[in-house]
Amino acid sequence: MGAQLKSLLAGDRVLNVFALGQFCSPKLVEVIGGRGGFDAVWLDQEHVGLTIPQIEEAARAARGAGLDSFVRLNATDYATVMRPLEAGAGGVMASMVRSARQAEEIVTWAKFHPRGCRGVNGTGADGRYGSLPGAEYFRRANAESIVAVQIEHIEAVEDVERIAAVPDLDFLFIGPADLSQSMGIPGEWEHRRMWAAVERTARAASANRVPWAILPRDAAHARRCVELGCRMLSVGMDAWAFQKGVKAIQEEFAEFFKG
Repeated sequence: MGAQLKSLLAGDRVLNVFALGQFCSPKLVEVIGGRGGFDAVWLDQEHVGLTIPQIEEAARAARGAGLDSFVRLNATDYATVMRPLEAGAGGVMASMVRSARQAEEIVTWAKFHPRGCRGVNGTGADGRYGSLPGAEYFRRANAESIVAVQIEHIEAVEDVERIAAVPDLDFLFIGPADLSQSMGIPGEWEHRRMWAAVERTARAASANRVPWAILPRDAAHARRCVELGCRMLSVGMDAWAFQKGVKAIQEEFAEFFKG
């Protein structure tokens, strides 16, 4: 996996991804895949702390449902980058990256020689549990695994031209909530300074032919981002979807919720 998402990112259409954290389960992944329209799921280690076994199960379900998968990492070190890939995730997305130096380090940890120094194993899901010949394992892992970074701090925006130029980054993902907080305007996603940061990131991505993604506030926000060249929208998140579902049920059966 990972190759599917790479191929889609090279196309023209906007991709839709669903975020799984609080209620991550293989069954929910299958439900999302069965609904159609979603291209990938991202699994959240940063705010939820999903374990490697949970990632293995969710990634396996994603493969079965025809979805790609990638993992949003927590505070990142070498092992944090490498383990989800061995568990079968199609890629990784590093949170709170603030510089090109950090972005380069993430890529180095995620790739084998000659691009990086990822530790060699091959007995995980990504190596088909030891059945892939070494040369094929290295080639496929380097070619297919997704590596992305989040632009969610003003320091990252100030270095975004250099970040976007790091070789083998597959996309930039803007995190508006944390970005707005770092700018001293928490939650003000429509603030002119926020849009200036989004536009600067979009220009840097375009100049380096790197797709960019975002978690939009609503459909109107998503439309403006797409007009700026956004190629991927994170339009679903398990906790939000559950809350919306509960609200819809309460509204439909409102007469029975009185008292």
